[in-house]
Amino acid sequence: MLTNDAVVEFLGQNPALSLSILEKEAGLPSSTLSKAMAGRRTLNEKHLLTLIPVLSKYGFSGSARRKAKVYSVINHKGGVGKTTTTINLGKALALKNYRILMVDMDSQGNLSQSLGIDEPEVQVVHTLLKNIPLVTHSIDERYDLAPSDLELAYADLELVQAVGGVNQLRNALAPLLDRYDYILIDCPPALNIFTNSALVASDACLITLQPEASAMKGVSNLFDRIFQVRDRINYTLKVEGILLTMVDRRLKVHRDMIDYIKQTLVDFRIFDSEIRNNVAVKESQIAQQDIFTYAPQSNAAEDYMKLAIELTTNA
Repeated sequence: MLTNDAVVEFLGQNPALSLSILEKEAGLPSSTLSKAMAGRRTLNEKHLLTLIPVLSKYGFSGSARRKAKVYSVINHKGGVGKTTTTINLGKALALKNYRILMVDMDSQGNLSQSLGIDEPEVQVVHTLLKNIPLVTHSIDERYDLAPSDLELAYADLELVQAVGGVNQLRNALAPLLDRYDYILIDCPPALNIFTNSALVASDACLITLQPEASAMKGVSNLFDRIFQVRDRINYTLKVEGILLTMVDRRLKVHRDMIDYIKQTLVDFRIFDSEIRNNVAVKESQIAQQDIFTYAPQSNAAEDYMKLAIELTTNA
């Protein structure tokens, strides 16, 4: 049955549709849909009945929701924007009316701490080792987190030795796939069992890359690991794209390195969206907020929204 939330989600994901035209076709009073989109009213049963045939013309299906697309946000190097991207791409997608789950697979727990979850009593490691359902926290509307902290660091050997340990995350996410549109896994700065687990659980990976010479070192090892997982375990895994982060195009070294990256990694998609260097990003994480809450007019907020649009437009 059609619900208010389903209508809001569908319209949010199809911004080209004219609300006024839909209202006219469904015989609804003016501003009914705009008020529902803004959360100022809830569509009643009469509204929904008149909307069913109208929305169906524009691609709405009453069938079960599609399964979430699972992305690993990955790079074996630290400090290149993995956690920042998980937080803010996730929030940008939530603001576009997608349902988002972020999974903290880094034992440093920076993702969880940056969203105000410190020392979670039940966390990802308990799911991986004790086979309990993945516990999620609602951070904001359509924006959830499965947290971790340092306890995860002591579980690597046990997970390696466990039968099918590398499949545990994929198994844990399976019951949640119809609850979300996107699941973003924040990976650790290492090619270890947690990174392998994330890749096994993912449809695709999103590689964050700073335009610095040091950031390019060892990138071939990262691609080797991705392709090993694809060839041996997760046969549908792909590289969704490379995201340039902490970019300052005023610097010649950055401009030259971006050209070099595009020439060297010509076989991979490099997102048109670039994340500019912005002090507000670090400040927002100290404040335990996403960039859209902390500094909605900042360059970073603009850049991550562009990325969300690019990602979903070309998905």
